[in-house]
Amino acid sequence: MSNTVKHEQDPGLRVPSLSSPEMRRILASSFLGSAIEFYDFILYATAASLVFNKIFFTNLTPGVAIFASFATLAVGYLARPLGGIVFGHFGDKIGRKGVLITSMAMMGGASTLIGLLPPTAQVGMLAPIALIILRVVQGLAVGGEWGGAMLMALEHAPKERRGFAASFANMGGPAGAVLATLAVSAVSLLPNEQFLAWGWRIPFILSIALVGIGLVIRLKVTESPLFLSLEQKAEERKTPIREVLTRYPKSVVRGTLVGMSSYTVQGLMTVWAISFVVDDLGMDRTSVLNIKAIGAALTVVGIWFAARYSDKYGRRPVMMVGILAGALLALPIMFMLELGQLWIFAIALFIANGIIQASIFGPFGAFTAELFPTRIRYTGASLVYQLSSTVGAGFTPMIVAGLVLVAGGNLWLVGVVWAATFIIAALAMRGMKEGKDADLEAQDI
Repeated sequence: MSNTVKHEQDPGLRVPSLSSPEMRRILASSFLGSAIEFYDFILYATAASLVFNKIFFTNLTPGVAIFASFATLAVGYLARPLGGIVFGHFGDKIGRKGVLITSMAMMGGASTLIGLLPPTAQVGMLAPIALIILRVVQGLAVGGEWGGAMLMALEHAPKERRGFAASFANMGGPAGAVLATLAVSAVSLLPNEQFLAWGWRIPFILSIALVGIGLVIRLKVTESPLFLSLEQKAEERKTPIREVLTRYPKSVVRGTLVGMSSYTVQGLMTVWAISFVVDDLGMDRTSVLNIKAIGAALTVVGIWFAARYSDKYGRRPVMMVGILAGALLALPIMFMLELGQLWIFAIALFIANGIIQASIFGPFGAFTAELFPTRIRYTGASLVYQLSSTVGAGFTPMIVAGLVLVAGGNLWLVGVVWAATFIIAALAMRGMKEGKDADLEAQDI
């Protein structure tokens, strides 16, 4: 069998099949790049809850210190849409490959510097200020990473395998979460004094080695054939973000509402629920973290299957399965949490992440990419993805905490609002076209 297939309508432009060495390198670059970026991003979240309030905000009361620590975490989420716009602009103007190399280098450099930051006790306010600046850099970098990593795989792949190819960037996210959890878990075995003094720094500093491996692979990847084909057309291209917002506003809004459903699951079950079952229900912290790691691994498997089925049946049908399941199971999952049993919590988490979130998230890369033409695809897909993640994962824990207070400690109101989020996503999906069989080159004419 030939290692290349003809690319859409252009008989002279050929792209590698998924079995070719070039395509395997592209898929590995997409997966590893996202895994490394999200390893660094999620590593920060873990350290924000365990370390930073004791290292960088020591001049504050404990309650204010942990709030300040989580505020720096939120800064990274707020920077992600801006990163998607900035990196998307250059990715649509000068190419995907160079921008991806830059985003990976930025993330690795920022994470390594966080691991080397002196504590507030040594340098005063410079320490938390530097921490915030580096967190912004992390947010900008991860904001640009996903769109480029996903597009490099999708735009190299044959049409009938686009969904599966694009999912490698999505699989990298939970894989990075597993890696970050295991890294922190390993150094947490140190005595508490040593862990706070230097142990927590090791996972951050190790990110430079991971980035080195990722860059070696990424540098060998060729530029997107669709982008190269577009470059050959002599036409003036507008500012990508302006064209996205003026010509495709409905795609941005509807795509974001659909994507929020997946990220609401993430923010609810892997952030808020972890705190709820440990602090409010008294479950063993280590056991809960182990369940969370297994849930992330199951999400990778679920994404793999959902993406493959999306190439066969379409993006919308597969994603709609996850959305409808989320709407129907929202209240039962909340009831399962209230039972306070570790094994029931595990089942609830595995259903939420391994089935509901994975069914939506698996085809989501191809789904967003197929909404926009090549000239603005990086910017458009990145904007939809980053808005979904910022609003969904970034604000859900805070909103859920407020809903629990309003309901007097019961979770029924959380279930109702969660179900409503999925219903809104289903309504947004109804007005969108299926992109599985779309000719991406024809969109550029």
